[in-house]
Amino acid sequence: MNDNNQKEALYIFLDEGGNLDFSDTGTKYFTLTALSKIRPFEAYKHLNELKYNLVEQGIEIEYFRASEDRQSVRDSVFNIIDRHLDQTRIDSLIVEKRKTGPSLRGEERFYPDMLGYLLLYVINGYDLRLFEKIIVFTDSIPILRKRKAIEKTIKKVLAHKLPAGRVYYIFHHASKSNYDLQIVDYCNWAVYRKWERQDLRSYETIERVVESEFDIFKNGSRYYY
Repeated sequence: MNDNNQKEALYIFLDEGGNLDFSDTGTKYFTLTALSKIRPFEAYKHLNELKYNLVEQGIEIEYFRASEDRQSVRDSVFNIIDRHLDQTRIDSLIVEKRKTGPSLRGEERFYPDMLGYLLLYVINGYDLRLFEKIIVFTDSIPILRKRKAIEKTIKKVLAHKLPAGRVYYIFHHASKSNYDLQIVDYCNWAVYRKWERQDLRSYETIERVVESEFDIFKNGSRYYY
C-alpha cells in the first residue's frame, strides 16, 4: 500500500488461447487467462532491454508473442517473467470445446459468458476494499459487436462486486503497446500448452502464482462432436 494511504489500482490483463472452431479440426481446448497485479511493473525495463538486445543481434522483433517467437526468445522472456512474479496472480478458465453445447458457441455469447466466469474468480480473490480503481486491459478487438459484448460482461461483474465509490476502466489496446498484455499472452500460452499438448515446460515457470485453473465443463459427460 502506498505510504500516503492512497488506495492502489488493481490491474487485470486478459488473453485467450485456442480457436472457436467447434469441430474435430479445431483446437481441443479454449483458454482464457487473467493476469492481475499492482504497480510498479518492474519487468518492463528488462523486457525492453531484451527487445533491443535482440534487435542488435539482427533479430527483427516488434513485440513479444509466445506462439510466434523462436524458442530462444521465449526462454528469455519467461526468465524475465519468472523474476517478476511477486504480487502477481494468474487465473485461467479452461473450456473443453467438445462439451460446449451448440447454443453457447456463438462468439457473441461464448466469449462473454466464459469471461464472466473467469472475472468472478479473479475479483473474489481480492479484498476489493484495498483498491480505489480496477483497470482492465484486453488486446484490440476489431469486431464492434464482440467488443461491446465483452465490455457489457466486464461492467456487469465489476458493478456487482465492487464496493461503493470504486471506479473501473476498460481499455482495448494493441498488445504490442503494452508489455503486460505480452506477459499475459505468454502466461496464457503456457496454460494452453499444458492442456492442449500436456507440455509443462513453460507452465512450470508460472505455476507458483496460478491461483485457479477452472475446467468449466469438467463434470460434463456429453460430447457434441
